[in-house]
Amino acid sequence: MPDVIVDCAIYREGRRTECATDFAHALDAARAEGHSFMWLGMHEPTAEEFERVRSEFALHPLAIEDALKAHQRPKLEVYDDSLFMVLKPITYDDKADTVTSSEVMVFVGDSFVVTVRHGEASPLAAVRRRLEEHPEILRHGPGAVLYAVSDAVVDHYIEVAAELQLDMEELEAEVFAPVRGADTRNTAAEIYAFKREVMEFRRATGPLAAPMTRLQNPGVPFVHAPARPFFRDVDDHLTRANESVDGLDRLLSDILSAHLAQMGVRQNDDMRKISAWAALAAVPTLIAGIYGMNFTYMPELSWHLGYPAVLVLMVLIEVSLYRLFKRRGWL
Repeated sequence: MPDVIVDCAIYREGRRTECATDFAHALDAARAEGHSFMWLGMHEPTAEEFERVRSEFALHPLAIEDALKAHQRPKLEVYDDSLFMVLKPITYDDKADTVTSSEVMVFVGDSFVVTVRHGEASPLAAVRRRLEEHPEILRHGPGAVLYAVSDAVVDHYIEVAAELQLDMEELEAEVFAPVRGADTRNTAAEIYAFKREVMEFRRATGPLAAPMTRLQNPGVPFVHAPARPFFRDVDDHLTRANESVDGLDRLLSDILSAHLAQMGVRQNDDMRKISAWAALAAVPTLIAGIYGMNFTYMPELSWHLGYPAVLVLMVLIEVSLYRLFKRRGWL
C-alpha cells in the first residue's frame, strides 16, 4: 500500500500537515475542524489496494470501476457523496513525433480529495508543490485542488499544441520543397501519422469542454462559488487548446490534399517526358522499319545517296521534335 500512495496530507487553512495512516480518523478530524481537507494521491492502484480507500471515503462503485480500469474519456460525474472527474494529461515526444496520453482521476468530496494517476505523464507533484506555495488558494478547499489539477493539464495542452505547430510547419516546408533527384520520402504516410497524433490530442481536449462549462455554473456540489471563476479561466485556456487542435487538423488535411495534387502534377510531368522520349524513339524506328521490309520498288533504293539521305531525314525529324518538346516543357 505505501508504494501505491504517492502522497497524503491534511491542509488546515491552506497549510500542509502530514496525515496519519488511519485515513478514517484523519478525515473525521478534518471534517470536525471545518476548514481543513485531506488530499490523498495514488498511482495505479489495484482493486485490493483501493478497497481500503473506497470504504473509508465512501466512494461510488461506478466511479471506482472507472478509476481502476482507466482508458476513460474526460468527463465529470456527480454522485451523492462525491464528484468524479477524469482528465487526460498529454506528453509529446518531439524526436519520435508521438503524442501519449495518461489519465488522472480526481475524487472530490466533503473535506477530501483523492487523485488516482495512470501512466507517466502527470502534473500532480508539481501541482501540489505550487499549491502549497499559495495557501490562499488552498483555503478554497477541495475545489481548489480540482481547479489546480485541471489548470495544469490544460496549460500543458497549450504547450503541446505549440510544439505540434512547429513540427507541422517543418512538415509543410518539406511537402512544398522542390524535389531533386529521386524522391524516396513517403510524405503521405508522414502526414497521415501526424494526423493520427493530432487525433490522439483531440481525444484528450475535446470531451473536456463540457465538464469545464459545467464546473463554472451553480449546482455542482463541493465546488463553492468563490472557486467558479477559476474554472472560467481554465475553460478559456481549453478553448484556445481546442482551437489550436482544430486548426492543426484542418491544415494537415490541406497539406495532404496539396501533396496529393503535387503528386498528380509530377506524374503528369513524368508521363509527358516518357511520351516525348517514346515519340523520339518511334520516328527512326518507323523509318528503319519501312526500309527494312526489302521490297523491290521503294523510293530511293537505287539512288546512291538514298542511305545518307534517310539518315539526315531521321536526324532532322529528331532535332525538330526535340526542340518542340523542349519548348513546351515536356523534356
